[in-house]
Amino acid sequence: MPVYFHVITDGTIGSLTSKQISDQMAVLNQNFAGSGTGFSFTLAGVTRTDNAAWFYAGPGGTDEHSMKHALHQGGDNALNLYSSTAGPYLGWAYLPDVTTKPGQAYLDGIVFNWETVPGASTTFAGCYDLGKTVTHETGHWLNLEHTFFGGCNAKGDFVSDTPAEKTPTSGCPAGKDTCAAPGLDPIHNYMDYSYDSCYTEFTPGQAQRMHDAWLFYRAL
Repeated sequence: MPVYFHVITDGTIGSLTSKQISDQMAVLNQNFAGSGTGFSFTLAGVTRTDNAAWFYAGPGGTDEHSMKHALHQGGDNALNLYSSTAGPYLGWAYLPDVTTKPGQAYLDGIVFNWETVPGASTTFAGCYDLGKTVTHETGHWLNLEHTFFGGCNAKGDFVSDTPAEKTPTSGCPAGKDTCAAPGLDPIHNYMDYSYDSCYTEFTPGQAQRMHDAWLFYRAL
């Protein structure tokens, strides 16, 4: 699928290099290919915008809306990435049932902290510095919930092969097990909150849910 990469800056702060963008794209493709999802991503364009209001914008405000109105490219099948501070978050994305509603298409895409890109900064060194925040948010873009969504409830994250998980993970705590249902917490799953170095997989069930979402919401 085509990817439009929008680099938002405050002066020189947040200015990603072409190599850093390429490295981020490589991580995204490696993560999805490594789990056998069948999805791949091709850089279709890069924009660069110096706008402090957009750079520090959080979700749902005027600045997010104006940024996306101005920069969003492509149709439902195109992934728009916006690198900024992502407000108070590492990143955010809306599930496709939100952005495919009439008048909401321009909101589609992922806003993420530029310092999570490989080689961009030492702020998240050893934690969230390997580029996997974009992988996590792309999971949301393809209709995946967090693995801890729903806690220990039977429906959980609506995927049957991700073990039930009551609380989000921090770090990579081997043996974490917060629900009585069979299976340890899926700390290695891209849809948990583990450190980047801990992430290794999407499950077959998640891959199927993403494919279903692609066909229902995004396929042209």
